[in-house]
Amino acid sequence: MMKALGRHILAEIYECDPSILNDKEEIKKIMIDSALYAGAEVREVAFHKFSPQGVSGVVVISESHLTIHTWPEFGYAAVDVFTCGDKINPWDACNYMTEKFNAKRMTATEVKRGIFEEMQSVKISNN
Repeated sequence: MMKALGRHILAEIYECDPSILNDKEEIKKIMIDSALYAGAEVREVAFHKFSPQGVSGVVVISESHLTIHTWPEFGYAAVDVFTCGDKINPWDACNYMTEKFNAKRMTATEVKRGIFEEMQSVKISNN
């Protein structure tokens, strides 16, 4: 049986509220809340507001990360949600964001990361 270390969702979120997509603090809150909603443990956050518009950011979680880049002028957000282990469902975070952005539609692809036929550990030398 194939086992994956993680699940990585690449989401395209369309027809969002442009004022939300251009608000760094609101995007930061939604991203953190979406991680928490999915059951993830938030570690660090970093967000940047571009001139004249747009926001990029990352929420580092114990289980991996969530990232975003927004184009308010197109009502579009590109989002990645990568979770490791099987306790967190990355789709929960994507669906939460889509709702909070007042988006009309979201398309997404899930990629399995770290696929192994059998899990093996590699000894790491500290020499």
